[in-house]
Amino acid sequence: MLKGKKILLGITGGIAAYKSAVLARLLVKNGAEVKVLMTPLAKEFITPLTLATLSKNPVLVDFFDPEDGRWNSHIDIAMWADAMIVAPATANTLAKMATGIADNLLLTTYLSARCPVFVAPAMDLDMFGHPATVANLALLAERGVNIIDAATGELASGLEGKGRMAEPKDIVESLVSWFKKKNLP
Repeated sequence: MLKGKKILLGITGGIAAYKSAVLARLLVKNGAEVKVLMTPLAKEFITPLTLATLSKNPVLVDFFDPEDGRWNSHIDIAMWADAMIVAPATANTLAKMATGIADNLLLTTYLSARCPVFVAPAMDLDMFGHPATVANLALLAERGVNIIDAATGELASGLEGKGRMAEPKDIVESLVSWFKKKNLP
């Protein structure tokens, strides 16, 4: 499965961030070593303490630790990983990934990543279907980012439609399938 794989889990600021706790737990349960990167806004939806407990690693949000000045090198973080998954991937983060905006630790790490990158979009149906989001996802896919398609169902807005983040078990299955296809141990 994912035994011995080093997985970066990027979490952005959307309501689907609550699912990232289950995702972190499943990745660890499947043998992966997990490090979590959060955008500052993601902390409004789920706490770093929850994710640190489930991933068994400190959660990284900022470029440096304000307590002791320790630097969190996005290059070292990116080079550590066998794969990076951004889940949930908001419309904002997808747009920044597509245009190369690097205004937080998660995005600078993405731009430095040499490993395969996966995104699991999560947003309201109108945002998901907006031509800008559609174009950003197409551009990311063209550049080799693996898109784990959004699901259809009830959304946080109360509307029904496509935009729900894929279920954590499906995201894990996508990673496992990718590693099997590449015949990587």
